[in-house]
Amino acid sequence: MKCTKQTLKALVHARRGAIVPGVFNALSARLVADMGFEALYVTGAGVTNMWFGLPDQGFMGLTDIAEHTARIREAVELPLIVDADTGFGNALNTYHTVRTLERAGADCIQLEDQVNPKRCGHFSGKEVIETSEMIGKIKAACDARRNPETLIMARTDAAAIHGFEAAVQRAQAYADAGADILFVEAVTDSAHIRALPQRLQTPQLMNMVIGGKTPITSTTELADMGYGIVLYANAALQGAVVGIQNALQHLQATHALHENSGLVATFQARQHLVRKESWDALEKRYE
Repeated sequence: MKCTKQTLKALVHARRGAIVPGVFNALSARLVADMGFEALYVTGAGVTNMWFGLPDQGFMGLTDIAEHTARIREAVELPLIVDADTGFGNALNTYHTVRTLERAGADCIQLEDQVNPKRCGHFSGKEVIETSEMIGKIKAACDARRNPETLIMARTDAAAIHGFEAAVQRAQAYADAGADILFVEAVTDSAHIRALPQRLQTPQLMNMVIGGKTPITSTTELADMGYGIVLYANAALQGAVVGIQNALQHLQATHALHENSGLVATFQARQHLVRKESWDALEKRYE
Protein backbone atom coordinates (compact mmCIF):
# COMPACT_ATOMS: atom_id res chain seq x y z
CA MET A 1 0.00 0.00 0.00
CA LYS A 2 1.32 3.42 -0.92
CA CYS A 3 2.06 5.65 2.05
CA THR A 4 0.64 9.17 1.86
CA LYS A 5 1.10 12.59 3.38
CA GLN A 6 -1.83 11.75 5.65
CA THR A 7 0.06 8.66 6.80
CA LEU A 8 3.05 10.82 7.77
CA LYS A 9 0.82 13.27 9.60
CA ALA A 10 -0.78 10.45 11.57
CA LEU A 11 2.64 8.97 12.31
CA VAL A 12 3.89 12.25 13.72
CA HIS A 13 0.77 12.89 15.78
CA ALA A 14 0.87 9.38 17.27
CA ARG A 15 3.92 10.56 19.27
CA ARG A 16 5.31 7.05 19.58
CA GLY A 17 8.91 7.82 18.67
CA ALA A 18 8.91 6.41 15.15
CA ILE A 19 12.49 5.82 14.00
CA VAL A 20 13.21 7.67 10.78
CA PRO A 21 16.59 6.95 9.18
CA GLY A 22 18.32 9.45 6.94
CA VAL A 23 19.14 8.53 3.34
CA PHE A 24 21.52 10.11 0.85
CA ASN A 25 20.58 8.44 -2.45
CA ALA A 26 18.01 6.15 -4.04
CA LEU A 27 19.79 2.91 -3.08
CA SER A 28 20.03 3.83 0.61
CA ALA A 29 16.31 4.73 0.44
CA ARG A 30 15.54 1.26 -0.97
CA LEU A 31 17.40 -0.33 1.94
CA VAL A 32 15.35 1.69 4.44
CA ALA A 33 12.10 0.76 2.69
CA ASP A 34 12.98 -2.92 2.40
CA MET A 35 13.76 -3.07 6.12
CA GLY A 36 10.27 -1.91 7.00
CA PHE A 37 10.78 1.61 8.31
CA GLU A 38 7.75 3.88 8.09
CA ALA A 39 9.31 7.04 6.66
CA LEU A 40 12.69 8.38 5.65
CA TYR A 41 14.63 11.62 5.81
CA VAL A 42 16.56 13.04 2.86
CA THR A 43 19.58 14.41 4.70
CA GLY A 44 21.35 17.53 3.53
CA ALA A 45 24.49 16.56 5.41
CA GLY A 46 24.42 13.11 3.85
CA VAL A 47 23.92 14.44 0.33
CA THR A 48 26.74 16.96 0.85
CA ASN A 49 29.11 14.36 2.33
CA MET A 50 28.38 11.55 -0.11
CA TRP A 51 27.75 13.51 -3.31
CA PHE A 52 30.37 16.23 -3.00
CA GLY A 53 32.77 14.84 -0.39
CA LEU A 54 32.35 18.10 1.53
CA PRO A 55 31.34 18.99 5.11
CA ASP A 56 27.84 20.16 5.97
CA GLN A 57 28.57 23.88 5.68
CA GLY A 58 26.07 25.18 3.16
CA PHE A 59 27.56 23.73 -0.03
CA MET A 60 24.32 22.02 -1.07
CA GLY A 61 21.86 24.04 -3.15
CA LEU A 62 18.18 23.72 -3.97
CA THR A 63 18.84 22.02 -7.30
CA ASP A 64 20.97 19.38 -5.57
CA ILE A 65 18.43 18.43 -2.91
CA ALA A 66 15.52 18.60 -5.39
CA GLU A 67 17.30 16.23 -7.77
CA HIS A 68 18.03 13.76 -4.99
CA THR A 69 14.46 14.01 -3.71
CA ALA A 70 13.04 13.25 -7.15
CA ARG A 71 15.29 10.22 -7.58
CA ILE A 72 14.43 8.90 -4.12
CA ARG A 73 10.72 9.52 -4.71
CA GLU A 74 10.96 7.41 -7.87
CA ALA A 75 12.66 4.60 -5.93
CA VAL A 76 10.38 4.33 -2.87
CA GLU A 77 6.83 5.07 -1.78
CA LEU A 78 7.59 5.89 1.86
CA PRO A 79 6.84 9.40 3.08
CA LEU A 80 9.82 11.70 2.51
CA ILE A 81 10.94 14.32 5.01
CA VAL A 82 13.33 16.58 3.10
CA ASP A 83 16.05 18.77 4.59
CA ALA A 84 15.79 22.20 2.92
CA ASP A 85 18.42 23.89 5.10
CA THR A 86 17.56 27.61 5.44
CA GLY A 87 15.20 27.66 2.48
CA PHE A 88 18.18 28.80 0.41
CA GLY A 89 17.64 32.50 1.01
CA ASN A 90 14.88 34.82 2.19
CA ALA A 91 11.13 34.25 2.47
CA LEU A 92 10.64 34.45 -1.29
CA ASN A 93 13.41 31.92 -1.86
CA THR A 94 11.77 29.72 0.77
CA TYR A 95 8.45 29.95 -1.08
CA HIS A 96 10.19 28.77 -4.26
CA THR A 97 12.02 26.04 -2.34
CA VAL A 98 8.79 24.57 -0.98
CA ARG A 99 7.17 24.63 -4.42
CA THR A 100 10.21 22.92 -5.93
CA LEU A 101 10.58 20.21 -3.29
CA GLU A 102 6.88 19.47 -3.11
CA ARG A 103 6.91 18.98 -6.90
CA ALA A 104 9.93 16.67 -6.50
CA GLY A 105 7.99 14.45 -4.09
CA ALA A 106 8.56 15.77 -0.57
CA ASP A 107 5.85 15.04 1.99
CA CYS A 108 7.46 17.19 4.67
CA ILE A 109 9.92 20.05 4.21
CA GLN A 110 12.31 21.04 7.00
CA LEU A 111 13.48 24.65 7.37
CA GLU A 112 15.95 26.00 9.92
CA ASP A 113 16.68 29.40 11.42
CA GLN A 114 20.42 29.53 10.84
CA VAL A 115 22.13 32.33 8.97
CA ASN A 116 22.79 31.35 5.37
CA PRO A 117 25.14 29.60 4.57
CA LYS A 118 24.29 27.22 7.37
CA ARG A 119 26.43 24.56 9.00
CA CYS A 120 25.78 21.23 10.69
CA GLY A 121 23.75 21.69 13.84
CA HIS A 122 26.45 19.95 15.85
CA PHE A 123 29.30 22.16 14.62
CA SER A 124 30.53 25.17 16.57
CA GLY A 125 30.22 28.70 15.22
CA LYS A 126 26.53 28.67 14.29
CA GLU A 127 24.50 31.86 13.96
CA VAL A 128 20.74 32.31 13.79
CA ILE A 129 18.55 34.87 12.07
CA GLU A 130 16.01 37.00 13.94
CA THR A 131 12.87 35.20 15.06
CA SER A 132 10.73 37.55 12.96
CA GLU A 133 12.63 36.65 9.79
CA MET A 134 12.13 32.93 10.39
CA ILE A 135 8.43 33.48 11.06
CA GLY A 136 8.21 35.11 7.64
CA LYS A 137 9.88 32.08 6.07
CA ILE A 138 7.48 29.68 7.78
CA LYS A 139 4.46 31.69 6.63
CA ALA A 140 5.85 31.72 3.09
CA ALA A 141 6.41 27.96 3.26
CA CYS A 142 2.85 27.33 4.41
CA ASP A 143 1.42 29.58 1.69
CA ALA A 144 3.56 27.88 -0.98
CA ARG A 145 2.10 24.43 -0.40
CA ARG A 146 -0.05 23.17 -3.24
CA ASN A 147 -1.24 20.26 -1.08
CA PRO A 148 -2.42 21.36 2.38
CA GLU A 149 -1.33 17.95 3.69
CA THR A 150 2.34 18.71 2.93
CA LEU A 151 3.97 19.26 6.31
CA ILE A 152 6.33 22.08 7.26
CA MET A 153 8.95 21.31 9.91
CA ALA A 154 10.61 24.22 11.70
CA ARG A 155 14.03 23.67 13.21
CA THR A 156 15.74 26.06 15.59
CA ASP A 157 19.46 26.10 16.30
CA ALA A 158 19.11 28.82 18.93
CA ALA A 159 19.95 26.61 21.92
CA ALA A 160 23.66 26.72 21.11
CA ILE A 161 23.69 30.51 20.75
CA HIS A 162 21.01 31.92 23.06
CA GLY A 163 20.28 29.00 25.41
CA PHE A 164 17.53 26.45 25.90
CA GLU A 165 14.80 28.86 26.97
CA ALA A 166 15.31 30.99 23.88
CA ALA A 167 15.08 27.86 21.72
CA VAL A 168 11.77 26.89 23.35
CA GLN A 169 10.39 30.39 22.78
CA ARG A 170 11.42 30.32 19.14
CA ALA A 171 9.94 26.88 18.61
CA GLN A 172 6.59 28.06 20.03
CA ALA A 173 6.66 31.13 17.79
CA TYR A 174 7.30 28.90 14.78
CA ALA A 175 4.36 26.69 15.73
CA ASP A 176 2.17 29.78 16.04
CA ALA A 177 3.31 30.79 12.53
CA GLY A 178 2.03 27.50 11.13
CA ALA A 179 4.79 24.90 11.49
CA ASP A 180 3.40 21.35 11.73
CA ILE A 181 6.44 19.77 13.40
CA LEU A 182 9.09 21.32 15.67
CA PHE A 183 12.76 20.39 15.80
CA VAL A 184 14.98 21.84 18.53
CA GLU A 185 18.49 20.96 17.38
CA ALA A 186 21.60 20.08 19.40
CA VAL A 187 19.99 19.77 22.83
CA THR A 188 22.90 19.01 25.17
CA ASP A 189 21.12 18.19 28.43
CA SER A 190 19.01 15.09 29.08
CA ALA A 191 16.71 17.16 31.30
CA HIS A 192 16.01 19.44 28.35
CA ILE A 193 15.22 16.45 26.14
CA ARG A 194 12.62 15.39 28.71
CA ALA A 195 11.26 18.92 29.05
CA LEU A 196 10.58 19.72 25.40
CA PRO A 197 7.45 17.58 24.88
CA GLN A 198 6.02 19.05 28.08
CA ARG A 199 6.77 22.63 27.08
CA LEU A 200 5.60 22.46 23.45
CA GLN A 201 2.27 21.01 22.32
CA THR A 202 3.10 20.73 18.62
CA PRO A 203 4.55 17.32 17.61
CA GLN A 204 8.32 17.18 17.75
CA LEU A 205 11.33 15.47 16.25
CA MET A 206 14.43 14.62 18.26
CA ASN A 207 17.67 14.20 16.33
CA MET A 208 20.12 11.53 17.48
CA VAL A 209 23.47 12.48 15.94
CA ILE A 210 26.00 9.71 16.52
CA GLY A 211 29.07 11.48 17.91
CA GLY A 212 27.19 14.78 18.17
CA LYS A 213 26.27 17.04 21.08
CA THR A 214 22.91 15.50 22.03
CA PRO A 215 23.02 12.59 24.50
CA ILE A 216 21.99 9.39 22.71
CA THR A 217 18.67 8.37 24.22
CA SER A 218 16.79 5.17 23.48
CA THR A 219 13.82 5.35 21.16
CA THR A 220 11.67 3.73 23.82
CA GLU A 221 12.46 6.53 26.25
CA LEU A 222 11.84 9.20 23.64
CA ALA A 223 8.51 7.61 22.73
CA ASP A 224 7.50 7.60 26.39
CA MET A 225 8.38 11.30 26.53
CA GLY A 226 6.03 11.96 23.62
CA TYR A 227 8.29 12.58 20.63
CA GLY A 228 6.66 11.92 17.27
CA ILE A 229 9.86 11.13 15.38
CA VAL A 230 13.32 9.98 16.40
CA LEU A 231 15.69 10.93 13.62
CA TYR A 232 18.93 9.10 12.91
CA ALA A 233 19.89 11.37 10.04
CA ASN A 234 23.29 9.91 9.23
CA ALA A 235 23.39 6.46 10.83
CA ALA A 236 23.18 4.81 7.39
CA LEU A 237 25.90 7.07 6.03
CA GLN A 238 28.24 6.37 8.94
CA GLY A 239 27.52 2.66 8.66
CA ALA A 240 28.22 2.77 4.93
CA VAL A 241 31.57 4.46 5.48
CA VAL A 242 32.66 1.75 7.93
CA GLY A 243 31.37 -0.97 5.61
CA ILE A 244 33.37 0.41 2.68
CA GLN A 245 36.48 0.74 4.81
CA ASN A 246 36.18 -2.81 6.15
CA ALA A 247 35.61 -4.37 2.73
CA LEU A 248 38.49 -2.50 1.11
CA GLN A 249 40.86 -3.17 4.02
CA HIS A 250 40.09 -6.89 3.70
CA LEU A 251 40.72 -6.74 -0.05
CA GLN A 252 43.96 -4.83 0.49
CA ALA A 253 45.19 -7.31 3.10
CA THR A 254 44.14 -10.59 1.48
CA HIS A 255 44.07 -9.68 -2.23
CA ALA A 256 40.62 -11.26 -2.59
CA LEU A 257 37.05 -10.60 -1.51
CA HIS A 258 34.28 -13.22 -1.65
CA GLU A 259 30.53 -13.21 -1.07
CA ASN A 260 30.91 -15.41 2.01
CA SER A 261 33.23 -12.92 3.71
CA GLY A 262 30.33 -11.23 5.46
CA LEU A 263 31.76 -7.89 4.33
CA VAL A 264 29.76 -7.38 1.14
CA ALA A 265 26.19 -7.81 -0.03
CA THR A 266 25.66 -10.80 -2.27
CA PHE A 267 25.29 -10.31 -6.01
CA GLN A 268 21.64 -11.39 -5.76
CA ALA A 269 20.93 -9.01 -2.87
CA ARG A 270 22.28 -6.12 -4.93
CA GLN A 271 20.09 -7.06 -7.90
CA HIS A 272 17.07 -7.28 -5.59
CA LEU A 273 17.69 -3.75 -4.32
CA VAL A 274 17.72 -2.32 -7.83
CA ARG A 275 14.60 -4.36 -8.77
CA LYS A 276 16.29 -6.20 -11.65
CA GLU A 277 13.53 -8.83 -11.84
CA SER A 278 10.88 -6.21 -12.53
CA TRP A 279 13.00 -4.65 -15.25
CA ASP A 280 13.58 -8.08 -16.81
CA ALA A 281 9.82 -8.66 -16.82
CA LEU A 282 9.24 -5.28 -18.41
CA GLU A 283 11.81 -6.02 -21.08
CA LYS A 284 10.05 -9.29 -21.98
CA ARG A 285 6.72 -7.47 -22.14
CA TYR A 286 8.02 -5.20 -24.89
CA GLU A 287 9.87 -7.83 -26.92
